[in-house]
Amino acid sequence: MTIAFTFPGQGSQAVGMGKDLAENFAEARAVFAEVDDALGEKLSETMFNGPEETLTLTANAQPALMAVSMAVIRVLEAKGVDLKAKVSYVAGHSLGEYSALCAAGMFSIADTARLLRIRGNAMQAAVPVGVGAMAAIIGLEHADVIAVCEEASALGACQIANDNGGGQIVISGEKAPVEKAAAIATEKGAKRAILLPVSAPFHSALMAPAADAMREALAGVAKSNPVVPVIANVRAAPVTDAEEIAKLLVEQVTGQVRWRETVEWFAANGVTTLYELGAGKVLTGLARRIDKNVTGISVNSPADIDAAVAALLA
Repeated sequence: MTIAFTFPGQGSQAVGMGKDLAENFAEARAVFAEVDDALGEKLSETMFNGPEETLTLTANAQPALMAVSMAVIRVLEAKGVDLKAKVSYVAGHSLGEYSALCAAGMFSIADTARLLRIRGNAMQAAVPVGVGAMAAIIGLEHADVIAVCEEASALGACQIANDNGGGQIVISGEKAPVEKAAAIATEKGAKRAILLPVSAPFHSALMAPAADAMREALAGVAKSNPVVPVIANVRAAPVTDAEEIAKLLVEQVTGQVRWRETVEWFAANGVTTLYELGAGKVLTGLARRIDKNVTGISVNSPADIDAAVAALLA
């Protein structure tokens, strides 16, 4: 059995996230305290008790999701799970790639929290509210969505942001072309084309100012080569060199999250089990829809951790 650890992206946050981990495990409490200290504020208080609108802010949701994922990792490690010995690869969806790299030792928890706070703020500031949009296209093939975006691009920037698999592709860009693309997709037979309630057009060319901010931030942070390869979002292939990964993280801000191809790569290279560590179960559900030969298992509660430890140390 070949195993990969995967890490969720934005949208998996919910008030109460990580609270049961903090109540049950000293290692989890230490992670939340480290993130709070790094950011100079009690993010854990917002995670545990809300309000939801504060937690949902991009600059809060990104480090919060990483904190829960790292709390799970630290508890697993305390119970005897050695990531390098038990896991062949790591991967994360968008901001989850930072969680994956932190878990694999490329960044410290404090540095990852600060990087994600910079990333969240920079993404939010890159485009005035109302200028950009994102839409989910359900039931069209990847090539068809590319064609839709190219047609709509006559009105401005429009591109694929996330190829999530299971027939779900998210597009991003300026408001008018994204709305046009959603209409064209419906005409071309998409089951649904839904505008998403997001605050910025993530993973589009409009995020170029945020990419510049991340290039600067990543240049100034301590990096180690990850102890296992990361399957990079923009490449859907393994990478092990820290400096190369940093360049790909910059590319990721304006580039496509190739999640379907990532899971397909896992399946083609003998990975049978994907443990999703952290809030929610989004990636676990996607794994099942992308390739039936890959088993997704979500790990975010004390009971989930006990079951994962039993399986990983069997």
